[in-house]
Amino acid sequence: MYKLSLNRILIIIAICLVGIFFAIPNFAPDKTKLPKWWQPVNLGLDLQGGSSLLLQVKMDDVLRDKMSTVEELVRKSLRDRRTRYQDLKSDKNGVTVKIADYSARDKAKEAFRKLDEGLVVTEDENGEGVLTVTYNEQAMAALKNRVIDQSISIVRRRIDELGTKEPIIQGQGSDRILVQLPGVQNPESVKILLGKTAKMDFHLVDESTTLAQAKRGKISKASKIMSGSEGEQYVVFRKPVVGGEHLTDAKVTFDGPNPVVSFRFDTFGGRQFAEVTSAHVGERLAIVLDNEVISAPNIQTAITGGSGIITGNFTTKSANDLALLLRSGALPAPLEVMEERTVGAGLGADSIKAGVTASIVGFAAVIIFMILAYSLFGLMVDVTLFLNVAIMLGIMSFMGTTLTLPGIAGIILTIGMAVDANILIFERIREEVNHGRSIRDAITVGFTEAYRTIVDSNLTTLAAAAVLFYFGSGPVRGFAVTLTIGIIVSMFTSVTVSRLMVEAWLAKYKPTKLPL
Repeated sequence: MYKLSLNRILIIIAICLVGIFFAIPNFAPDKTKLPKWWQPVNLGLDLQGGSSLLLQVKMDDVLRDKMSTVEELVRKSLRDRRTRYQDLKSDKNGVTVKIADYSARDKAKEAFRKLDEGLVVTEDENGEGVLTVTYNEQAMAALKNRVIDQSISIVRRRIDELGTKEPIIQGQGSDRILVQLPGVQNPESVKILLGKTAKMDFHLVDESTTLAQAKRGKISKASKIMSGSEGEQYVVFRKPVVGGEHLTDAKVTFDGPNPVVSFRFDTFGGRQFAEVTSAHVGERLAIVLDNEVISAPNIQTAITGGSGIITGNFTTKSANDLALLLRSGALPAPLEVMEERTVGAGLGADSIKAGVTASIVGFAAVIIFMILAYSLFGLMVDVTLFLNVAIMLGIMSFMGTTLTLPGIAGIILTIGMAVDANILIFERIREEVNHGRSIRDAITVGFTEAYRTIVDSNLTTLAAAAVLFYFGSGPVRGFAVTLTIGIIVSMFTSVTVSRLMVEAWLAKYKPTKLPL
């Protein structure tokens, strides 16, 4: 017998009320006045219109910069070993150098491999002594993944500066980024904003020249004036001492109660940073992002471990912002707009109208069918269907889920699945009554036995939704999310809420005939 304990009833009612409460903003006439924590479901690009940009990450530029750095390290290694060489050059595919001395080649190969993890050295087959230095496939793949991740971080930060609500920014393929901006009908300003490459470098501050002297023209050709993010100005050396492409991580840590920003370089950057900080203790090091000084801390001690900290009068927020800037500035790559698509608000409104119409027609058909087929029990199911939709909208609103046209299809599908679960239960109850069981026993057995079948079928659908979410993108993911939420909610309403209503009816009226 199903126990109608007060606690169980209150929990079920509370879940339903909370779901309805968070669904209310979707029907509010003026959604702009609602608090941030109580907002309606976000509409996707296909429902409210907007812009879609497909960006190409120019990997060739990154690879050329990377190999140029390797070229400098190869040159330094050869000079340190006093090895004669010729035709040292680099391109996106690697670094080549000719070493005529046969006895020096093996030592050079060994030295080159130690310059960085993943470097491989090959020699030409004709015996002329031309060595090629490049990265293996694993290291190259890791580099490209880092470029994409950092590029997405840059794009996301810059799009957020526009105040765009819930942009969809995700990788597509091996070197492209899909940007969807719901509500943005003119993407020109976004394209201009994304055209910047977020170039970050570390420059030494020219302590020998004051700002006043520099403004009067008394400045060397090796230095220049650079503005800061807070409006101040600095005199820095033109040539960067360490490139931001070597930065691998930046995050907020605490030095006692004070927030600081810790950062880490790769092998190249760590070696260069150690040399610079050892030689310039007490001087200032300017961190430059997009030709703007975001910080110029003092070098307090030599930093030889490939990592360090930036101290200052940081709040937790400003430290987080600086760490984000440092992470976003690493491994910059130019972005090229490969495809641009604008979805008009009218088309979005048409999509909503068509989706709502389909939902209403399907919903009405299901309601009528359930009443005709299962009488009073069908009416109870219809009540749970309204709860099902309300709780789904409440969960999606609370989670900030973006609803797309495929998402509406997912809602319609889950309505059918919710009804399917109840049909299984009611048919099993009918069979048990036909086999001679009492109404009370038939209801208990019907809900208990059908529950196993419902769980099995829903788990299978959940597995399919998980696969769609993992491998899909954009609208496919939206459909998977909506379907998953719908399955979970339908299991709750179809089994728990329906059973509560049936058992309450049974306890109150004690019927002698089943209304099926």
